[in-house]
Amino acid sequence: MKLPSHAGIVVIGGGIIGCSTAYHLARDHRADVILLEQGKLTCGSTWHAAGLVGQLRSSASITRVLKYSVELYKGLEKETGLATGWKMTGCLRLATNQDRWTEYRRLATTARSFGMEMHLVSPAEVKRMWPLMNVSDLVGASWLPTDGQASPSDIAQSLARGARMHGARIFEGVRVDGFAMKDGTITAVKTAMGDIGCDKVVNCAGQWARQLGAKAGVTVPLQPVKHQYIVTERIDGLPAGAATIRDPDRRTYFKEEVGGLVMGGYEPNPIAWTAGDVPDDFEFRLFDDDFDHFEQHLAAAIARVPALAETGVKQMINGPESFTPDGNFILGVAPECRNMFVGAGFNAFGIASGGGAGWVLAQWVVDGEAPLDLWVVDIRRFSELHRDRQWVLERTLEAYGKHYTIGFPHEEYLSGRPRIVSPLYDRLKAHGAVFGSKLGWERPNWFAAPGVEARDIHSMARQNWFEAVGAEHAHVRRHVGIFDQSSFAKYELSGKDAARALDWICANDVSKEPGRLTYTQLLNSRAGVEADLTVARLGEDRFYIVTGTGFRTHDLAWIREHVGKGLQAELADVTERYGTLSLMGPESREVLSAVSDTDVSNTAFPFGHVREMKLAGHAVRALRITYVGELGWELHVPIAATGEVFDALMRAGKPNIRPVGYRALESLRLEKSYRAWGADITPNDTPFEAGLGWAVKLGKNIDFLGRRALEALDGEPLKKRLAGFTVDDPDIVLVGRETILRNGQPVGYLTSGGYGYTIARNVGYGYVRNASGVDDAFLTAGDWELVVATERTRATLHMKPPYDPAGERPRS
Repeated sequence: MKLPSHAGIVVIGGGIIGCSTAYHLARDHRADVILLEQGKLTCGSTWHAAGLVGQLRSSASITRVLKYSVELYKGLEKETGLATGWKMTGCLRLATNQDRWTEYRRLATTARSFGMEMHLVSPAEVKRMWPLMNVSDLVGASWLPTDGQASPSDIAQSLARGARMHGARIFEGVRVDGFAMKDGTITAVKTAMGDIGCDKVVNCAGQWARQLGAKAGVTVPLQPVKHQYIVTERIDGLPAGAATIRDPDRRTYFKEEVGGLVMGGYEPNPIAWTAGDVPDDFEFRLFDDDFDHFEQHLAAAIARVPALAETGVKQMINGPESFTPDGNFILGVAPECRNMFVGAGFNAFGIASGGGAGWVLAQWVVDGEAPLDLWVVDIRRFSELHRDRQWVLERTLEAYGKHYTIGFPHEEYLSGRPRIVSPLYDRLKAHGAVFGSKLGWERPNWFAAPGVEARDIHSMARQNWFEAVGAEHAHVRRHVGIFDQSSFAKYELSGKDAARALDWICANDVSKEPGRLTYTQLLNSRAGVEADLTVARLGEDRFYIVTGTGFRTHDLAWIREHVGKGLQAELADVTERYGTLSLMGPESREVLSAVSDTDVSNTAFPFGHVREMKLAGHAVRALRITYVGELGWELHVPIAATGEVFDALMRAGKPNIRPVGYRALESLRLEKSYRAWGADITPNDTPFEAGLGWAVKLGKNIDFLGRRALEALDGEPLKKRLAGFTVDDPDIVLVGRETILRNGQPVGYLTSGGYGYTIARNVGYGYVRNASGVDDAFLTAGDWELVVATERTRATLHMKPPYDPAGERPRS
């Protein structure tokens, strides 16, 4: 066997993800692609996967990816001649308590929002559909008729044949030893059989993806976990093609196979395989059976299907599956290496994801940007923290253990904390802070009053912090509060071409005089919003950029990748140099004046400006901006001085100042119609659709990324528009993905939701869609409702902020 000396794209790994990616690169893009597999196709974890295929996820884009998988599997055999084992059996998800039932009611609404069929059925109906099941403890079940099951190895082989049919070349028995690199990019793939020059590499190496990525300096934070299931003998009365079962309250799943059952589960005490490297020769291999560990699942399964007590076990499968720290798989271009793409860490639903993941990853590789909003699986959601293998192991085991637990709103992970704390951590804890975590940073979510237990108590209804957050919210509206936002990602771009670089990257005009700051979006080539952030011009050739905590890696990589070649513009991440105190509320000017000699009057320090000032003897960078809809400043303080400045502000503001948490921040921004990236604005949405056309410089003769796409849309009817909705019913809880009805017909779903304490109503935002256009007449003529957990409730539409619609308070 002779390897080619060069290929446009090299896919590494011959499991279902690698085969799917190669297939789509060849079929859809006629790419010059080869696939290298160190052993035989499927030899890692694909061959022993259970093969359940579900489609509904909390993300519309990921649901679309999974729905694509199903459509692909249905027709693949006809194209390639190789069967996939696809059976559309449908899936029953069982509920044994009211919280789970509420979760399913919300999921049923989500399914409708995403265009999927899902029904809620009674225990009697479950019994009729699955006579062997004990339903005595059921509240009900959800029924997804288009879910099913497939043969993982057969699908991978069928995709591999399809890839070859479309021109891809596949080489087995070729192990990748490393990469030749130049200027942070891969120039060749090194193997024992020779080097292969290439333009791009796709890391689909499964459980080996972490160590393969490391050979190019790329972090792929996944952890192999031992996952077990059994295959039983035949069971009398079990029909062929019986529905697959997920019984999450008992942490188990079932599928029919050759007259028996495949049964496995997700235990709360999983066993990791190794925090080190996976042996190269662990191919078509399993671990020893561990019936002692599996006993918890077997007992639960027998209680659900009593016939199992009298049924023999043909085989136990105990193999490694790759899981990630947040339970979502990993796709996209690595931030450390601009021509390595990754598709790995599929958390035991690689078969369900495989077809669609290969489809979008292939498009990503060819275009250099994601074809739709894939933020929840984007590898750039991780950070330096995820280089710590022990931390990744602990967090991944927690995520595995939550695989079947109830998804309560606002629930936080607990493992590996506290990891990163601001200088105010102990001070805020003394104030009763209940912390959450974002990208490793501890951040106060809310503050418990004296005598109140400082912890979240989860519920599907109003949670225990609701009143406390309301008090924080009201305090900011009436007086002044301090938010510790030290976790903000912060960059500096400097050099003689810095302004020119940002002209291209930013949709808004940031080339204002020094001392000004600008809110802007960063657009992709489709004019979708890839990021939104604040740019402060500190000097002619120096800019300070502030973005959200969770977007640190993503936004840094996006800016770096789009600085024009040859430009002298140096980008530095300065996040840890500065703490950030957001002083917000109508009395914030009084507090700031008391601790600084700088004139902070409206004339001397207008909205949208940045100034350097002295606070408590320290040089502070003050940005007059707001995300809560009140007068206020972001104070960027040398990190070591954050505590002293906080103390000075608290003394100056007595008795009308207090620390405030992120849940109040969310409520405050919802009332003011401020958009949240990743929810209300995403790479799927343009500024025109999001109501942010005012922040785009189309009126200026400055080219920028996304301009061509925006110009093509300018003046055309918008097929969707972001709108606000309020609901008067105080018992309603909005969390997002609730269906929007116009005159009784679904026209969209909420992208975010919560409670507005000042307006005393539930408030949410979502895109109203209409194929022939969404103009003002379409909006004003509608009779609006929301579907919340399958129940319809009246809603009022708002195209302006419910609070301070004229925007006077931040500029006061």
